[in-house]
Order: sequence, then structure tokens, then C-alpha cells
Amino acid sequence: MNDKIKTLDLRAMPPAERHRKIFEIWNSLDSGETLKIINDHDPKPLYYQFEAEHKGLFAWDYEQDGPVDWIVTIKKV
Repeated sequence: MNDKIKTLDLRAMPPAERHRKIFEIWNSLDSGETLKIINDHDPKPLYYQFEAEHKGLFAWDYEQDGPVDWIVTIKKV
């Protein structure tokens, strides 16, 4: 089992580039690896995109749920 975690801080990134960068990293992960994102808002739309495009292939967990920063781990299963 691989416990590798890649961290991506989205707060300084232009919003139009965020999802592209997230999925670029996500697609490079192996099963068991995790992408941790740090965001300045609740990434709920991203969750819905993962549900639509990668249903059953990820585990989503809030490490921090606001009010200023949201930290979410997205594990590839």
C-alpha cells in the first residue's frame, strides 16, 4: 500500500487554473496515493466533478472545513 501524499496549495493560483492543475496531479497518482489540496473556499464543486468523473475511485476527506481555509485529502483507491 502506498501512502504517498502530494500537497497542492490552491490559494495563490488563479481560479481558472485550479481544476486543470488538480486533475493533472490526480491523473499522475498511483492507487493508494493521496492529493491534499488547500483552498480558500469549500471545494464542493470539485467533489461533484470527482463524483461524476471518478466515481468509486477516490476517497474524499475534510481535514479542515473553513472558515478561512479548507484542507481536503483525495485518495486514489
